[in-house]
Amino acid sequence: MEPMGTHLRRREGLGGEPEERPSGEGNTETHRAPDLVQWTRHMEAVKMQLLEQAQEKLVELLDRAIWEAIQSHPPQDRPLPSPHPAPLSKTQKPSFGRRKVFVVRKSLLDELMEVQHFRTIYHMFIAGLCVFIISTLAIDFIDEGRLVLEFDLLIFSFGQLPLALVTWVPMFLATLLAPYQALRLWARPRAGGAWMLRAVLGCVLLAAHAAVLCVLPIHVAVKHELPPASRCILVFEQVRLLMKSYSFLREAVPGTLRARGCEGIWAPSFSSYLYFLFCPTLIYRETYPRTPSVRWNYVAKNFAQALGCVLYACFILGRLCVPIFANMSREPFSTRALLLSIMHATLPGIFMLLLIFFAFLHCWLNAFAEMLRFGDRMFYRDWWNSTSFSNYYRTWNVVVHDWLYSYVYQDGLWLLGGRGRGAAMLGVFLVSAVVHEYIFCFVLGFFYPVMLMLFLVIGGLLNFTMNDRHTGPAWNVLMWTLLFLGQGIQVSLYCQEWYARRHCPLPQTTFWGLLTPRSWSCHA
Repeated sequence: MEPMGTHLRRREGLGGEPEERPSGEGNTETHRAPDLVQWTRHMEAVKMQLLEQAQEKLVELLDRAIWEAIQSHPPQDRPLPSPHPAPLSKTQKPSFGRRKVFVVRKSLLDELMEVQHFRTIYHMFIAGLCVFIISTLAIDFIDEGRLVLEFDLLIFSFGQLPLALVTWVPMFLATLLAPYQALRLWARPRAGGAWMLRAVLGCVLLAAHAAVLCVLPIHVAVKHELPPASRCILVFEQVRLLMKSYSFLREAVPGTLRARGCEGIWAPSFSSYLYFLFCPTLIYRETYPRTPSVRWNYVAKNFAQALGCVLYACFILGRLCVPIFANMSREPFSTRALLLSIMHATLPGIFMLLLIFFAFLHCWLNAFAEMLRFGDRMFYRDWWNSTSFSNYYRTWNVVVHDWLYSYVYQDGLWLLGGRGRGAAMLGVFLVSAVVHEYIFCFVLGFFYPVMLMLFLVIGGLLNFTMNDRHTGPAWNVLMWTLLFLGQGIQVSLYCQEWYARRHCPLPQTTFWGLLTPRSWSCHA
């Protein structure tokens, strides 16, 4: 068989002699030969790319199967289950749902960054930051005749940062010691009244731990009037440590109580619990898939990107929000002014949403995952492609969603016997909305239930109406439109309330005065 393309290089007649051709035909085929070579190379490259992608998917599936087998295999010091389990009694309830399985995989943005077209979008955001810096320098030079970048908003937001970090130390130590020691007390063999005393002592330790986490950060933030960024550190750590403590006890206590009849004390190793407190997941496991080494340049890159996002957010607030809302409370209230402020805040609001997502869910979590060699980097999915809010809620923050699904939704189904899926889903929304509103209240220093209403009422309705049955580009456009409007409402109303409480302080602090929005009546 002749090699491919031979007929393009020569054409022979019936007698083996070269066939006469028109004068232009040889030049045409001469030009077509390099095109064919380039096309052949292109197809070879496509073939290699497809083979590599297929190999990665196969490795991911095999890793998932291996870790499912590991997670389902009991350790040697635990009693093996009976090969003939007894049937469930009428009082026993079946288990529902699935357990979280960890596998080695990269974050989605890391995979997308390998595509040049997506890297260009990333470069466009960096160019936007450069434009903000240049505009700030130009405005300062024109107005004041100097070239100095002002970081007043950044310095104010992170004021008293050392106090916040010092407050974190007892919060972490309480989480490190109290839940683990309580578990060890409960893990000792039952011995009459002594075991009851240990059980009570374990509950006292957990109550003290909860008191430290719930009371200490609030007391420090209110007494010392911490600024927003320092408060943000405390409240995020407060919520994170509470969720991790609950996951540790929820996962470890059942196995510990089942193994209590064996000789000795069975409890998870302290090193596994310590690792869990730092690794970027809220679901406890004794072991996690690990990467072979640490790429310190990758860690430094992610921390630098997170810092860049903080600076980016400060420039956006300083240039697009502060000039608009600083004096808005001094003007009479009108529906027109409110609607215009919401429309004006949509762009900075969606920028803040994207920056928070990239800085925390990608850069910060990937940096800690790399330092700890934590293998499963799926902290989010492709939420930007969502055509329904139910899918958006599942894919925006996978770390928190896994916790809510495992310990609120699945446990709710278990308590309700599998007949209350709607109630379990409503419980997920209620817990999430209350925690989100608490975080906003803690960070800003006032109660204004904008997030609660948007998340629980509007978000709940959209979750049930814009469900997974809706597909197509139009639904994705609608989701993004509602996201823009929601972010504009939050930024506008919270900024107005922030400045109203500074321009119109209460002459006398009352309970209803703290709960009533000041922006509704302040016209200083």
